[in-house]
Amino acid sequence: QVQLVESGGGLVQAGGSLRLSCAASGRSFSAYQMGWFRQAPGKEREFVATINWNGGSTAYADSVKGRFTISRDTAKNTVYLQMNSLKPEDTAVYYCAARWSFGSVVVSTTGYNYWGQGTQVTVSS
Repeated sequence: QVQLVESGGGLVQAGGSLRLSCAASGRSFSAYQMGWFRQAPGKEREFVATINWNGGSTAYADSVKGRFTISRDTAKNTVYLQMNSLKPEDTAVYYCAARWSFGSVVVSTTGYNYWGQGTQVTVSS
C-alpha cells in the first residue's frame, strides 16, 4: 500500500511555471512507477507524464512534451512535475498515481492502483 499527497497547485498566468510535488508514504517507494494525470471540467482524466521505478524511463503526453518534466527523489519518497510555459488549456485537477512495477511504463489510468486526492492548477490567459 502507498498513500499519495499532491501539493504545489495554484493560479498562474499563461507562460508561467509551477512545480507539483507528490509525497508518497508506505513501503518500497522505489518499486513503484509514478504517473501524473489531469482532469479538466467535463472531460475524462488523461495521462500527462510517467516515470519508471528507477527514473531511467519517462513518457509524456504529446500536449506537454518539451514543457513538462517528471522526476523522482527516492530519498524523499517524492515525485515532481515541473510545468513550464503553461497554457490555459493546462487548467485541470492534477493527480499523482502509482503502480507496483519494474517493467515498462504504462500510460493508461487503468494501469495504476493508487491515487492522490488531486491538486488544482489554473492558468489564466
